[in-house]
Amino acid sequence: MSGRVELVAWSDYLCPWCYNAAVRLDRLEDDLDGRVHVEWRTFLLRPRPDPSRTLEKFRAYTQSWLRPAAEPDAAPFRVWASDEGPPSHSVPPHLVAKAAAQLGPDVFRAMHDRLLHAYFAENRDITNAETLQAIWREAGLPEAELARAGDESLLREVVEQHNEAVTIGVSGVPAVMMVGNDVPMMGAMSYDTYRKWVARRLEGEI
Repeated sequence: MSGRVELVAWSDYLCPWCYNAAVRLDRLEDDLDGRVHVEWRTFLLRPRPDPSRTLEKFRAYTQSWLRPAAEPDAAPFRVWASDEGPPSHSVPPHLVAKAAAQLGPDVFRAMHDRLLHAYFAENRDITNAETLQAIWREAGLPEAELARAGDESLLREVVEQHNEAVTIGVSGVPAVMMVGNDVPMMGAMSYDTYRKWVARRLEGEI
């Protein structure tokens, strides 16, 4: 194999299938050691708060996480047992992730993974400002840098990336597109599927 494959992945931090995709794509980057790079972009499943959503309803909804949790190479999930929540909307964790990205790609990846794990495995409301501040501190990042999440330019970037995804036909997430191929792969594929897809490109078959 030679060269490098660039992937663009649209994802939402409130999406359980995106958590599985993130774990698998992280592993792919690690296993192929520089021959594949994933650029994570925003998709907003819940673009605005829903005041009618109660904690009781949300807890019942999280029973559906048992389905992605049952996959053989799944991320760790825990049906909601916390008194936090329900989560308000998708925007806050995306802003924090983009603030982390401004500090470097390794910082972004660590925050990206931390946000997903905090929500799905630890039952922490990653749309809550205090919870996000705590996660930022736990990552060992300078507290003053979290102010970047309030930058209007980051909010514009979040909205633009979502709108771009809709424009090219992304209707759900995760969606992964190989640069040079305009058709996104929709849904959380298995690790082996992602790897074979990338291997074919590296071997010149796509």
